[in-house]
Amino acid sequence: MDVLTAHELYRFYHASEEEIMALRGISLSIKKGEFLAIMGPSGSGKSTLLSCLVGIDEPDGGYVELDGRRITRRMEAERAAIRSSEIGILLQTGNLFQHLTVEGNIRLQMNLAAKNGKQTIAHLLDLVGLNHRRKSYPKQLSGGEAARAGLAVALSNSPKLLIADEPTGEVDAETEKHIIQIFNKRREAGESTLVATHSEALAKHADRIIRLFDGRIINET
Repeated sequence: MDVLTAHELYRFYHASEEEIMALRGISLSIKKGEFLAIMGPSGSGKSTLLSCLVGIDEPDGGYVELDGRRITRRMEAERAAIRSSEIGILLQTGNLFQHLTVEGNIRLQMNLAAKNGKQTIAHLLDLVGLNHRRKSYPKQLSGGEAARAGLAVALSNSPKLLIADEPTGEVDAETEKHIIQIFNKRREAGESTLVATHSEALAKHADRIIRLFDGRIINET
């Protein structure tokens, strides 16, 4: 069963008189319990693709379905509600509110998702190894700690699909191993994970790797 399906996604931007094609007809799907990696050089369209998949950005052509329900070209309030309840999102930056502690960031997302009973803040902090940082503010965290705190926030709504953009880009090798273990546990639990990454160490744990270049899929293994 496909958790998410993208059909012929196109996205272009205008820079002065130039038109930049960021996505050129990308179609893909991710199954329940699958761990999928998206790879490609900088500028290949990875981040744009992820933004379109979760409804943060709207494609200029094509559409996305989550569990058979189209999320493309809905009102932003509808897309936001779907994201809050069904999708975990870890971006490269901007995952934490600076005025809230790590604990406060997690609690806020839980409240937005209205899934407070699914798992506890303590469990999430233990999962990412940050119990000792629960009262810390983002500016007090290292890059690796901030990445793990963002992951805890992304997981706080017990998402059926986790989408992460360069989740190990700012972490050391040991932390990367820990994050990979979390993704593997999601697969064992029948939960889906899609990551955009430059890390071969991370990608080798994926069930499939899709490689992008110039907004197109050029290879799938």
